[in-house]
Amino acid sequence: MTKPPLPPFTRESALEKVRGAEDGWNSRNPEQVSLAYSPDSRWRNRVEFINGREDIIAFLTRKWQRELEYRLIKELWAFDGNRIAVRFAYECHDDSGNWFRSYGNENWEFDENGLMRARFACINDLPIKESERKYHWPLGRRPDDHPGLSDLGL
Repeated sequence: MTKPPLPPFTRESALEKVRGAEDGWNSRNPEQVSLAYSPDSRWRNRVEFINGREDIIAFLTRKWQRELEYRLIKELWAFDGNRIAVRFAYECHDDSGNWFRSYGNENWEFDENGLMRARFACINDLPIKESERKYHWPLGRRPDDHPGLSDLGL
């Protein structure tokens, strides 16, 4: 299975890869998202270590059961060869209605088929008031005309 664009990345193909990842995560479909990762993909997400697609699906299922109305924006930071670095921010609320904006950075490494084989994420959570939210599009893919992180001052 291949997942274009394939490395080595150009600026244009790295931007496409980042937007594809953002769109996938905004689908909140763990099975669909897992297909962007190699079967033996390794993750570090906060303090959790995840190995392989089954673990990815289980992790994302748990994540989106507790992070409600999840909306994510990713932005390319750097790229070289088969690696991409991104920064991101997402907004969600818990089952008590408490809103959060979570900020982070991810380092990605891809195999020759364009599947992500390594993902290392550092994430910080900021409690926010509902009135402080910046992401208001309908659940799903961020509209093309919606501002990105830099445009929003994030």
